[in-house]
Parts: sequence; structure tokens; C-alpha cells
Amino acid sequence: MSISPRRARRLKITSRRWQRQAIFLLGGVVVGAAAVALAKLGDQAQLAFNLLLAQSRYASLLVTPLGFALSVFLTIRFFPNAQGSGIPQAIAARHLTDTKARTPLVSIRIAIGKIVLTLLGLLCGASVGREGPTVQVGASIMFALGRLSPRRQPGLILAGAAAGVAAAFNTPLAGIVFGIEEMSRTFETRTSSLIIGTVIAAGLTSLALMGNYAYFGTTPIALRSGIDWLAIPLCGVLGGAMGGLFSRIVITMARGAVHPKLGALKRHPLLFALLCGLAVAICGITSGDMIYGTGYAQVKSALETGTPLPDSFGVLKFLATTFAAISGIPGGIFSPSLAVGAGLGVNVATLFHDAPLAPIMLLGMVAYFAGVVQAPITAFVIVTEMTENHAMVVPLMAASLIAYGTSRLICEEGIYHALAKGFVAKAELPGAASASG
Repeated sequence: MSISPRRARRLKITSRRWQRQAIFLLGGVVVGAAAVALAKLGDQAQLAFNLLLAQSRYASLLVTPLGFALSVFLTIRFFPNAQGSGIPQAIAARHLTDTKARTPLVSIRIAIGKIVLTLLGLLCGASVGREGPTVQVGASIMFALGRLSPRRQPGLILAGAAAGVAAAFNTPLAGIVFGIEEMSRTFETRTSSLIIGTVIAAGLTSLALMGNYAYFGTTPIALRSGIDWLAIPLCGVLGGAMGGLFSRIVITMARGAVHPKLGALKRHPLLFALLCGLAVAICGITSGDMIYGTGYAQVKSALETGTPLPDSFGVLKFLATTFAAISGIPGGIFSPSLAVGAGLGVNVATLFHDAPLAPIMLLGMVAYFAGVVQAPITAFVIVTEMTENHAMVVPLMAASLIAYGTSRLICEEGIYHALAKGFVAKAELPGAASASG
């Protein structure tokens, strides 16, 4: 029995549709597994560094600078475009139209380098996170699968990035919002269901491997009525200003618009990384060894026990994260930014007698994070999901929006999109794609 041409055409279209959906779902599973692997290995790397500090807390003065220099050397030599958080590279790859131009930014080789070098950063005490790198890893995995569906490459990169956030934080809704607000700044109707499917697949994989958990534990306490609500604008302005300052420093350093002497130093990347690592080690020793790594353990403990972080934690974590971000080593700023914000929240909480600490810490976290990334919706959704504190939704929204407005006064553009422009410009240079290949 022969099939009519019309029916054959329908079967072909249906087959392609199922193939496309399978690619997105398979990619989500792989991204989720990669996120869990990076999380577990990252925890082991931080544990190994802590064991070293237990032997000699001054070992960081040697290990951290040398680790920074080694990381930058490996990045330049073997994994170019793996530096920093990885989110700007994913954004740039999505906006480029040429597959060859995308390959140096998102590829399996970049994904492997990103994982290895992020772990190296945590192993030597760098104030970096793994969530941003997971975004580039997710985008790279989906881009590799995209060779089976070339027309869908931009959507696949977007889906991989969103799945990376969802799996890294165990926050599916935040992954979707991040994809809309930060990665694309628009919502593509034709690929929306596929992106959501990818996020769900990544989230289910993370749940299957890690179990159901809140990233920073459960924090049910809310602000009391009355004067405590003044913490919202205070955290919003302080967090937004500090976040905007951080972004401005990083963007300025990336563009090279710095003092001539500092510019000359940056032309020697290994020496510059070594000095940045030394600065991080000094911050670590000054803080009592509290500012190394992601800052996750310190913040979670403070939220769950109500024990305040040291007054200097926020400022020292800010400095350590800034030095790590400008050094050129691979590593994200998500978790460190939340840790900085928590420290700033503790500083604000000292102004309110007997006020509950945890809610003000959350306000500081969302405010600083919104100030850095200038994505206010993503900021309060992430903090709400990772703490399961729905009583704080409205205060978090308000603090996030205030921080966003304050940050824009200091830094006109969000850090990820500003840095992405540099990668796009580099990729569009004549011969750039062939040189990178």
C-alpha cells in the first residue's frame, strides 16, 4: 500500500518535530547530570582547600596566587573563551549567526575546560561560583546536540543556559525566568515549550541525583510590621550601589579602560593573576578564612541558625570576588554575589534592634545580586525559590527593583550583556573563527 505524497509530507514533519523535542529533552538530562557532577566535585574541591588551611592557614599565600596563575595559563593556552563566569559567552553565542563563530564560545572542549578550571579555582580558594560556569557548560552541550538540528541552534543555546541555572540551584522557575530576562530579553513563542521541557528534564535529573532540597535551606521567618520594613529600601540602595560598583569595575577592566600602569600590568596576564590571587589570600586571612570559595556554607549556616556573619564579611567577600572576577580565571559570580549580599544584609540588620536576621539577609542577597546582574525578576525568583520563603516575596520584589534602579545610576548596562559585546566583537573580526578553530 503506497502512501500519498500529502501523508508522507505530514509524517516527515511529525518525525522532525519529535526529533527536535527529543534533542531538547535529552540535552536537559545531560545538562542536569553535568550540573550535579560539577556541584559534587566543587564541594570536594572546597573541602580539600579547607583541609589544607587546617594544616596551615597561611598556605593560601602560596597556593592561591599560584593556582590563579596556573588557571589563567591553562585558559589562555588550551581553553580560550573559558574565562569568567561563562554567561557572557553563552549570550554572545546566541546572538551570533555563524555556526563557526559560535564554536569557540560554546563547544564540548570549552565545557570540559570550564569544569576543570572552575574546580581548580575552588581548589585554590578563589571566590568563585559554579552556577555561571554551568550555564556555559549547558549551552555548550546543547550547541553540540544542535548539530543534529542546525536551525534550532539559538534556541538550544538558550535552553541549555536556562537548564544550567535550574539544575545548579534546583530552581526550575528561576531557570525559565533567567532564560527570558537575561539570556534573550524576549520570549520566543516557537521554542518556549521546548525550553521549558529542557528545564524540566534538567530539574528532574538533578532531583533524581541530589534529592529535593532548598539551596539555602528553608527560611520561613518574615519581616515584622513597623520599622523593620525600612530595611527594604536600605538594602535596596546599599546592595544596588555595591552591585553596580562591582559590575562597573569588572566591565572597565575587561574593556581595558584603566590607568596606564594598571593597563601595562594587565598585559602580563600571569603576573596579574598571581597578584589577584595574593589579594584574595590576604582577604581570606583577614576574614578568618571565611571568604574563600562560593560562600554557600557560611550563608546557609547563618540563615538556618540565625548566627550573624562577621561585620567585615560582606566587604571582604566583595573584594575577594572582585579580584577573582578581574583576574581572568574561569569561575562564576552567582553564589559569591549572594554571599556578599548576605554580608551586607547583616550590616543593615545591626541598625534594627531585635529584628529577625534571616529576612534582612535575604533582602541584602536579592539587592546585591540584582545590582550586579541588573535582572531584578530573576534575582527575587532565585532567592525565593532557593529559600522556600514565600512570605518574603513582596519585600524581595521591592528590594530587587530598588537595587536595579540604584545600580543603573552607577553602571548603565548589566554585566553579562556588556561583557557579551566584547565576545561578539572578537568573534566577528575577520578570520576569528578560523583562527580559533
